[in-house]
Amino acid sequence: MKTDAHLDARITVSAVIERDGRFLTVVELDHGREVFSQPSGHLEYNESLLSGIEREVLEETGHTCRPLAVIGLYLLTRPGRSTILRVCFHCEVDGTSNGPLDPEILRTHWLTAEELRAAAQRGPLVSRCLNDYLAGHRYPLSLVDHLVLGA
Repeated sequence: MKTDAHLDARITVSAVIERDGRFLTVVELDHGREVFSQPSGHLEYNESLLSGIEREVLEETGHTCRPLAVIGLYLLTRPGRSTILRVCFHCEVDGTSNGPLDPEILRTHWLTAEELRAAAQRGPLVSRCLNDYLAGHRYPLSLVDHLVLGA
């Protein structure tokens, strides 16, 4: 079936980061209300998935992170708007933070899974990534690769 519609697709990365039974979350404004999310954001041009998640975690939390595994790949379609491919990573962070560098992030919190589930969330992928992590979903980082043509 052929269609004239083109795909407005975006690639995002997110990180589930657990320490002592709590998860690192960021708080930001969405249409005037505070919402919670995992550190996440859009991949930049010519950026690898691993570099992207390291950059996003640093920008949004002030922590240096190390990706450990892939939790899942999620294709979120928003009819009439766009499609988002989210790659969620399990990461660990260093013990120090200078606070968020991204001005859109209001603050960070370490929440339990129950607290995060009860909080206003940025979107459906927040709970989905958390639940998949808690279910033990872990795939090797070798699942992702960055190929540059003509290099």
